[in-house]
Amino acid sequence: MGTSSPVVHGYPHLATVRAAITALHKRLSPEGLRGYGTSVLPADVAFADHDDLHLGAQRVARALVQHLHLPDARMIVGFREMQHAASVELAAGPEYFIELNDRFRSHRRDIGAALAHEITHVLLHRLDLTFPGTRDNEILTDTATTYLGAGWLLLDAFREDGVSSQKLGYLTPEEFGYVLAKRASLFGEDPSPWFTSPQAYPAYTAGAAQARRDASQPPLVAAGWTGRRRYAKDRRYAAEHGGAWTEPGSPYAFEPGPDGLRVRFACPRCCQRIRVGVRGRVRARCGLCGAVLDCDT
Repeated sequence: MGTSSPVVHGYPHLATVRAAITALHKRLSPEGLRGYGTSVLPADVAFADHDDLHLGAQRVARALVQHLHLPDARMIVGFREMQHAASVELAAGPEYFIELNDRFRSHRRDIGAALAHEITHVLLHRLDLTFPGTRDNEILTDTATTYLGAGWLLLDAFREDGVSSQKLGYLTPEEFGYVLAKRASLFGEDPSPWFTSPQAYPAYTAGAAQARRDASQPPLVAAGWTGRRRYAKDRRYAAEHGGAWTEPGSPYAFEPGPDGLRVRFACPRCCQRIRVGVRGRVRARCGLCGAVLDCDT
């Protein structure tokens, strides 16, 4: 988990982020996810300049452990010079050792963000949920931290002006906003009042716009006229060429099925791939998250 300058913007990791959201739904189930319906509150992770450094870090770590449902995990937090923002020693437990970069001695407002990422590493370790490769695994961790209610801290640690910038985590600010918006849609929660960084809210609104686009792509009924016209053209081409059609970047693909042409697309809630027959207006139910989707196939 590191800082970077200049800050990368946009959605370069979006495919991995969506795969991470799907993986969380599969591993935790709808019932398990409901246990994370309320985000960690600012008061629980606040860190004032006059707080004792080590006692304050332990207090914030305990709050995050409880939020992430790790009641039997004791976090021991230390500080040292290091290249990255933080690291955690993953073992069988019950104690876990987290080291924070010495810079947090004087940047205490961001200690909660750094701890949230590292403690989520512990949660994913216990869930035996991992992605291959360091990059994708860190993206999974950022996504899980955010989707499970502690990652608004990571977005709030993003600050950028004309001479300097700071960002914690591997996701871009807009990708953090995207995951926060997915979570907000799932739980009906608005994280924007908690932001203290002037740059956090614009990143959140940009990510929320991207999340809304997920819910307005064909074959969903909410798709716009342009998307519907393109979809009809692609559907016709697939029907005339044996039923198989796919294109990189397209939100849908066609394939032959036992009863005729089928369309494959992502659930806008959990990003799981759904297959339905091409037969006009239908209601499709996602087998993973239970979302009921109005489609015009």
